[in-house]
Amino acid sequence: MTPPSLRLSTAASAAGPRLVEGRGELSRAVTEALRSGSPPAYATGSVLKADPWGEDLQLALYLLYELHYRGFDGVDDEREWDPELLRLRQSLETRVLHALRTELPDPPRTVEEAFAPLLVEPVDLSGSLSHHLETEGELWQLREYAALRSLYHLKEADPHAWVIPRLTGRAKAAMVAIEYDEFGAGRADRIHARLFADLMADLELDPAYGRYLDRAPAPLLATVNLMSLFGLHRALRGALVGHFACVEVTSSPGSRRLARAMRRCGAGRAAEHFYAEHVEADAVHEQVVRHEVIGGLLADEPDLAGDIAFGCAATVLVEDRLAAHIRGAWERGHSALRTALPEH
Repeated sequence: MTPPSLRLSTAASAAGPRLVEGRGELSRAVTEALRSGSPPAYATGSVLKADPWGEDLQLALYLLYELHYRGFDGVDDEREWDPELLRLRQSLETRVLHALRTELPDPPRTVEEAFAPLLVEPVDLSGSLSHHLETEGELWQLREYAALRSLYHLKEADPHAWVIPRLTGRAKAAMVAIEYDEFGAGRADRIHARLFADLMADLELDPAYGRYLDRAPAPLLATVNLMSLFGLHRALRGALVGHFACVEVTSSPGSRRLARAMRRCGAGRAAEHFYAEHVEADAVHEQVVRHEVIGGLLADEPDLAGDIAFGCAATVLVEDRLAAHIRGAWERGHSALRTALPEH
């Protein structure tokens, strides 16, 4: 007997972004399955052959994860829990986790070891992307950077909210306090995702959710997928806390440089304000997340120390890969996007 639908209406969703075209066998299998309502069709063994950091696998994973956020225009909401799509997602996740552990053969074993390098501002900032944008970046580069980062910032704080029901006591209370700030402290116009949409408008970019997915390269997709991977698995709650803490610890100095970059290039008041807001807020959040979220979680579950450290190290790894991609493209005089934005 076919179980009843969970929804009163079986109409396809019209609230999500447009579904983009695939970039290879796996991502095409996902897009075709979502459009047709059928199971994904792909060759046996293709997941194991796919580059875990490549365009095809990373886009396929991003599309599958997006079903847990806003879905896609014209795709039935019930595909979120389609068993065949979930089976493919699990295979892709296993591939990515193996790649992470392979590229981190000797990850930090303690929380202190993982975070110590992040708590000291490096003397040499020559390789820093935010330093480049602050000192010599051009407006077109700021626009590209914003278009890339929009895939996360327009859902800012959402992936981390999944950890809340998996925490208790001090850790939960502190996490909720930080997320309350991220979600605007009760004011819709102060939600950080809304502030980033305002930044995009200042830069004459389209602030629609998911608008630049088709232009986003694999290194950017990997940074967003990492949060979803950690967030959707209770077993990876420690890694998600490590990711969140890494973001908060490194955010304030980088945001200060990016606020100066926006001001120097005349990007606009809202563009500068988004990063200026993060300078102060994330300096406070850094202390709370390290002492209360991590401290509280370790008091409750000390065995998660290694997972927290792994989450931090994995975050640094994917962010470094993205920064190298962007700087490399710009140094060659190319766009860091898959297709360049129209001339401003």
